[in-house]
Amino acid sequence: MRTVADVVERHRSSGRDFEADGVRSFVLDRGDGPPVVCLHGVPASSFLFRKLVPEFAGRGLRGVAFDFPGLGLADRPVGFNYSWSGLAEWTGHAVDALGIDRCHLVVHDIGGPIGFEWAITHPERVLSLTVLNSPVDVAVFRRPWSMQPFAIPTVGEAWLAGLRPPGSRWLFRHVGLADQTAMDSSEIDAYFALLKREDGGRAFLRIMRGFELTEAKQAFFYKGLRSRPYPAQVVWGQYDPALGENRRRAVQDALGVESATQLRARHFLPEEQSPAIAAAVVRLAGQQATPH
Repeated sequence: MRTVADVVERHRSSGRDFEADGVRSFVLDRGDGPPVVCLHGVPASSFLFRKLVPEFAGRGLRGVAFDFPGLGLADRPVGFNYSWSGLAEWTGHAVDALGIDRCHLVVHDIGGPIGFEWAITHPERVLSLTVLNSPVDVAVFRRPWSMQPFAIPTVGEAWLAGLRPPGSRWLFRHVGLADQTAMDSSEIDAYFALLKREDGGRAFLRIMRGFELTEAKQAFFYKGLRSRPYPAQVVWGQYDPALGENRRRAVQDALGVESATQLRARHFLPEEQSPAIAAAVVRLAGQQATPH
């Protein structure tokens, strides 16, 4: 049976380190052709996209997924700006460091708000946008019960310290997976090992307390996304207990798209539906020259 260390080491060996704006990070980068940049959320990292990146490579695209500072195999600089705006700014440096001019963008969870900000401020660099279970109506968004404790000082530290098997596995499966056979226990444990790596999760807690849940940020997202010059789509895990139908409809409204591709999955849909996600991105890529 695989150990957590085995799973993490296999993940590490499938990618490489790189540096952006003075921060060392890690990237999965495979394939040739137009790049598809995948932005993760919490409590995840590029590990979430380890199945999706090869799917893009097998379809003639370049799959790219990197770790945000404070998560996964990236450094956890103490003085870093871990707000959505800070992570969006760093995303621009990462894309530059990886030699990417224009890309298809895939966002998940708070990778949504981070990616929206980068896409809105750099529309000429985005070929298409695919949104996977992400919040956009941030002025009314409330963290789900499984994430809310992390935002509270002292409580968050205790909640994080208590996230260990078997409770952490139950929580991940309850929130994240419709198909309970999609992952084994060592893969689930790897999420938390990568989360707590080096600093015990202190940077993760700063990210959780840096959400920009304001009317101004929501207005910025809606205005920028509605005026985008590239096609966009919503691909949603339809059984997500954390980001459900109201969040999906809000994203559709912000993007101005009438329908969504709904997949049999919960929150961590790349774990369950990577081939379907990749196929949807490829279809959208074929529309990039068509006005949305």
